[in-house]
Amino acid sequence: MTATTGAGELTGDYVLDTARTRLGFVSRSLLVVKVRGRFEEFEGSARLDGDDPSRSVVRLTIRARSIRTDHEKRDEHLRGGDFLDADRHPLLTFSSTAVEPAGPRFRVTGDLTVRGVTRTVVLDLEQTGTGTDPQGGLRLGFAARGTLDRRDWGITWGRGMIAGKVALELDVALVRRGPG
Repeated sequence: MTATTGAGELTGDYVLDTARTRLGFVSRSLLVVKVRGRFEEFEGSARLDGDDPSRSVVRLTIRARSIRTDHEKRDEHLRGGDFLDADRHPLLTFSSTAVEPAGPRFRVTGDLTVRGVTRTVVLDLEQTGTGTDPQGGLRLGFAARGTLDRRDWGITWGRGMIAGKVALELDVALVRRGPG
């Protein structure tokens, strides 16, 4: 929040600004080198309650085939059956189950479904900005970070070559769809 925007003023329905949102991840290859990637096709929405964050809800849908690490052979492998199995499971989804204040940040807990398997993920969320666009719409920026273990979703290929832990690095831009 900025000094000019009270928490209650943020209440409303939002959609992801996909042109200004980055859904990234980092994992270690050969357990030494960091490999960074991202998803390029996604959509999402949020219902934010500035006065009572626990009543907020976040939803996200990602196209599995949109994974990119800037190495085509690796990207095709990630889309295949050893990893995302995008032909059989074209979508990854996240739906929040709880939003709670954690000091100046928020902790967002939700169900992440990958390859037809749903597990709980916790993201630490920090508001990075608030502004008004040229059309008068309210925009919010957030950075979210979290870690998951890919093996929890049955992705076990590459043991000893690829780390089990995957760091999530999300930079999210939301646009309010109307007044709260």
